[in-house]
Amino acid sequence: MIYNNSTDANVVLSNMVEINFVDGDEEGFPKVKETLERIGIGSNRTKTLYQSAHVFHKAGRYYICHFLEMFALDGRKATLVEEDVARRNFIVKLLTDWDLIEPITDNYKHPMGVPRMVKVLKHHEKGEWTLSKKYTIGNK
Repeated sequence: MIYNNSTDANVVLSNMVEINFVDGDEEGFPKVKETLERIGIGSNRTKTLYQSAHVFHKAGRYYICHFLEMFALDGRKATLVEEDVARRNFIVKLLTDWDLIEPITDNYKHPMGVPRMVKVLKHHEKGEWTLSKKYTIGNK
C-alpha cells in the first residue's frame, strides 16, 4: 500500500484492523497499549525493541495499525510492503489468541505473518531492553 499526502484518511482507516477490547475500553485500551510496547522487531545485539503496531482511537472506534499507517493518517508519504502488513496481522492474531481483543474486521487474515517476524518481550524482560517507537501518537 502506498500512501501519499493526498490519501483520504478514510482509506487509511479502512485498511487498519478495527477491534473491540475483551475487557471493555477502560481496562482493555491500556492493557493492549502496554502489550504492544513489548512486541516488535528486536535487536539482541543492542537489546532494542522497535514497536511495530499501535492501538489507535478515533471517533469511538479502536484500531490496530502499523506505525506507517499512522504516518499516512498524518498526511505523510508511507509505503507498507506485504511484510509490514503481515507483521501487523500476526500481532492482531496474537492479541486475539491472548483474549485481549476481538477483531471487528477480518482484513487481518491475509497476509498472515509468522512468529519469527516479531519479538515478544515478557513483562519482566521489559526493563532489560530499550523500547523504541518509530511513531508517537499525538505528535506530528
